[in-house]
Amino acid sequence: MKALLIREIKSFFGSPIGYLVIAIFLVLNGLFLWVFEGDYNILNSGFADLSPFFTLAPWILIFLIPAVTMRSFSDEKKQGTLELLFTRPLSIWEIVNGKFFGALTLIVLALLPTIIYVVVVSQLGNPPGNIDMGSTLASYFGLLFLIAGYTAIGVFTSTLSENQIVAFIISVFFCFILYFGFEELALYSGSFSNVVASFGMDYHFKSMSRGVIDTRDIIYFTSIAVFFLSLTAYQLKSLKG
Repeated sequence: MKALLIREIKSFFGSPIGYLVIAIFLVLNGLFLWVFEGDYNILNSGFADLSPFFTLAPWILIFLIPAVTMRSFSDEKKQGTLELLFTRPLSIWEIVNGKFFGALTLIVLALLPTIIYVVVVSQLGNPPGNIDMGSTLASYFGLLFLIAGYTAIGVFTSTLSENQIVAFIISVFFCFILYFGFEELALYSGSFSNVVASFGMDYHFKSMSRGVIDTRDIIYFTSIAVFFLSLTAYQLKSLKG
């Protein structure tokens, strides 16, 4: 698995993909948080906190992560190299995990430079350093779990078609439904609204962003990732024959 993981990371940075993903993520966040006027502009919010970033990032990642993962298996199928991958001394789960952690590593690398936002916002506080670090760290922790969920979904959808665009669209659809769909459905669920909302990623991400790490939120995101990776392994077994 280690060799496959290294191969995936090298393929990302051996082409413009890795650099584009990091650049697009940072530029979009930078523009909305510091340049464009609007609800996400930190300088105009009047508060020394990063809540606009943690509100905006999941929406950017809904499109960015599928763009990274869409080639995971669809490209292998199109190039005819999937059969070659099956001949290697790797189990199905080692192949799945190699692809998953390769894409996950790239997204985490794109996230790391945003730590400078914490330093800047901390210095903008009155007095300097007046920032809720507990909530900020918990939000980053929640974002990592959210990224893992999105990545698992993207890796799975890449097994459904050899067309990368199709894989991208299906992945965006699943990510959108799981992040936002249940929250909207909860509005029409009456007394069951809280139960319905709890099936969505947004509910658990917001819960972690409050600064309290609940095991139920961790179990939820872990279950999402394991579920879609299991579907990926099942799909690969059917392709292997």
